[in-house]
Amino acid sequence: MRVTVGVSGGIASYKAAELVRALQRQALEVHVVMTEAAIRFVQPLTFQALSGNRVITSLWDQQGAPMEHIDEALWTEALVVAPATANILAKFAHGIADDFLTTMHLATRAPVLVAPAMNVNMWEHPATQTNLEILRQRGVRVIEPGSGDLACGMVGAGRMAEPDAIAEAVLNMLGHRHDLAGETVLITAGGTREALDPVRFLGNRSSGKMGYALADAAHARGAKVILISGPSALYPPSGCETVQVTTADQMREAVLNRMDEASIVVKAAAVADYRPVVVSEQKLKRTGPLTLELAPTEDILAEVVRRRHPGQLIIGFAAETENLAENGRAKLLRKGADAIVVNDVSGDHAGIDSDVNAVTFLTLSTAIEMPEMPKRKLADRILDEILSLRRPKQMVMELEDSNGLEEFAVRRRPVIVE
Repeated sequence: MRVTVGVSGGIASYKAAELVRALQRQALEVHVVMTEAAIRFVQPLTFQALSGNRVITSLWDQQGAPMEHIDEALWTEALVVAPATANILAKFAHGIADDFLTTMHLATRAPVLVAPAMNVNMWEHPATQTNLEILRQRGVRVIEPGSGDLACGMVGAGRMAEPDAIAEAVLNMLGHRHDLAGETVLITAGGTREALDPVRFLGNRSSGKMGYALADAAHARGAKVILISGPSALYPPSGCETVQVTTADQMREAVLNRMDEASIVVKAAAVADYRPVVVSEQKLKRTGPLTLELAPTEDILAEVVRRRHPGQLIIGFAAETENLAENGRAKLLRKGADAIVVNDVSGDHAGIDSDVNAVTFLTLSTAIEMPEMPKRKLADRILDEILSLRRPKQMVMELEDSNGLEEFAVRRRPVIVE
């Protein structure tokens, strides 16, 4: 398969070289297009040596191919721009075509993926966010940047996603895995907020990143996705129907209302375990120590298990700070689920509100450890294990021996995940 990597002018341009290698490791043929600004960071010769193909840098140096931007637009099966600067995102959003990359973008019918990289203030600027929303609505896939130390010396969002994560997204976009085609997947994400008064609430640090990554992965693998999200700063993945909720009660109602539509329900939300018994109608004043009486919220996972349809597979998530395997297995038995995904949230580097995570996929008979990796890549690993539970390898081998895979696909069992 054929991929065009567009490189725009940012300090993260050097990472595009790693991306080219990552795509080539997947047996993809790669062409590289560079903007004039990108050439100031990395020389075209670098990408030519890596890709084995001439690097395109200008509309006016087309070496005997006067319509090369059209030829490239027709040749490629995916256009991925990494890094995608604020400037290139603005040009894509508003149809500006003043160089080879932007002209090719208008001319291609191939799917487009962008990996933004910029200063945190530029990333958070309303103009940039509006441009991203325009692109998402057109079906452009956006690989969110990570947070951390930036080249400008600031700290925050704006670091280009890792090349391996971008390559994984490109593979999914190309349909290398379309094993969820025909499925409707319901996914919950983020935390919930339980009001104390009109301005305060009880909540948690969940960002929704794991649930949103699962939604993006499921959609990329061909599923129709219903994303039920608590409050989150993230933009929903392209192509997903999104239902916004705030409280645990609203999350429960949304899940129970929509779960019958779904063959797979991924309930990755960090739902509050308690809510205040009394909610003040007026803002509480600071007058000294305050005692709150809390009542437990409904157990949505347990209710989903009780309402399960014959053959449904139910998988839970467990965020733990100690005794991970022991507590995870206890939850597995207590809830009546078929598997539990356990992650350690005691540290600051991975887990809640981080771009990476490491989990253990627990069943009654297995414990599959998944080492630290970007949450988008981890989402695919989790979906792989879910599908392996639905289709035991022995059964697949027997069906392959009897040429019965088509019949098996028709008789797929629904899956529910929390």
